[in-house]
Amino acid sequence: MDNEQEYKIGEFAKLVGLSSFTLRYYEKEGLIKPQRNASGLRYYTKADIKWVGFLLHLKGTGMRITEIIKYVELRAQGDTTIMERRELLNRVKDNAESEMRELQRNIEFISHKIDWYDGKVSSETNEFKSLSFEKYLERFAIYD
Repeated sequence: MDNEQEYKIGEFAKLVGLSSFTLRYYEKEGLIKPQRNASGLRYYTKADIKWVGFLLHLKGTGMRITEIIKYVELRAQGDTTIMERRELLNRVKDNAESEMRELQRNIEFISHKIDWYDGKVSSETNEFKSLSFEKYLERFAIYD
């Protein structure tokens, strides 16, 4: 042993912000491979913290668990799978960017709704008070 810090599952779970249940699930799916001590108890190291951090970045992009599992399997096969991993990551990136654009459109819509409510509340004229949201949106010509 090289005096590397060993973390039991409970302390490791706190360090990485996951439950022990999730860590066991990740282990079952082959996403993480904890070490075992002489008594057979699992433990984790600082390298495992970095690896789980990477997995959480993948998950944060919207990557499905099946895609993460596939990525991990390909990575374990070595450099011969670099192109496949690259294609998988590109698909995930494209999907994430598409979802971000959709989210931005939804935020823009909600912002217009808030502005419309603000106009109705603060307006002194009947013209704005009777303005429908659909008519209000026509000003922006983005929802045709």
